[in-house]
Amino acid sequence: MARWPVRKLELNAPSLEELVEPVSAGLFSNFQHSSVQVVSCPDLRQAPYNLAASGLCGNPRVADIGGPPNLAPVPKLDRKYSFVDMVQLMEMGHTGAVLGASAGPFHEIGVNSELMPNWSYEEDAVTNRTHYAKIDEKGECLCERLNSTDFGLMANLFGCDGSSGKVLKITAKIRTGGDNFTTTIQKALKAKFNDRVISIGGVFVIKKGKANLHVMPDFSSTPLKSREEVEKWLRYFDMTAPLVCLSVFHSHDPGLDLRMEHTHCFSDHNEGGHYHDDITPAEVEYEAYFNVADVLYRIDWPET
Repeated sequence: MARWPVRKLELNAPSLEELVEPVSAGLFSNFQHSSVQVVSCPDLRQAPYNLAASGLCGNPRVADIGGPPNLAPVPKLDRKYSFVDMVQLMEMGHTGAVLGASAGPFHEIGVNSELMPNWSYEEDAVTNRTHYAKIDEKGECLCERLNSTDFGLMANLFGCDGSSGKVLKITAKIRTGGDNFTTTIQKALKAKFNDRVISIGGVFVIKKGKANLHVMPDFSSTPLKSREEVEKWLRYFDMTAPLVCLSVFHSHDPGLDLRMEHTHCFSDHNEGGHYHDDITPAEVEYEAYFNVADVLYRIDWPET
């Protein structure tokens, strides 16, 4: 077990049924067509989702590990984490699954990268469908599978037993407002629940259209001292659907310096990275399955 400090917060999670009305109202204001339902979770191991576990249920929890201060102004290269350690720190059982968004294991890949954690375990058997995206030698994005249980610097994870059960199914298409898909839901939850912490995790697919994603290049040779310098350093790409997006977000930060939303995407056509928004609002189409967490873990909270 690693040495990382942990703060645990039991959440007063609403039922999925309580989320239907506020999320529906938020989507109505930002998309021409949308729906929100509580449904039995389909087998998410199947296409187009391609998750490592069939469901999003059973002791749902989220974790925020490290954070952007581990990347800038200079990377903290001692922040090498393991998902094996994380599931223990998140107090998960003998069977479980994690998904989300993180920085890649630079110590294994050889360069900085985006990671799409997507793996499950049962006793000693592991199913790993994790992807990563990096900038290749030509300056383009390369997204492919990575058989590793390590990551670096930061992560936002949703964890559960990986079992089937009731989940929130959300569809939306033809964006008419200025907010992206996750921000729309996040704002709707904030408006309904105010300072009550609602933490959500799961997967959505951008079925049609294009999205703007960034991919971190290798570590900067000079310190990144401002948001503007970070933006210039990042590489942005317009990427095509279908994109599978692994997402964790919160309605409110209770003073834990949370990353309020973090979504990474992968595909089977070698495109992926950090989701910002769709860029074809007239044709975009989303389909999502989410669950609400009962517990929040803040792991290795940066001092600055």
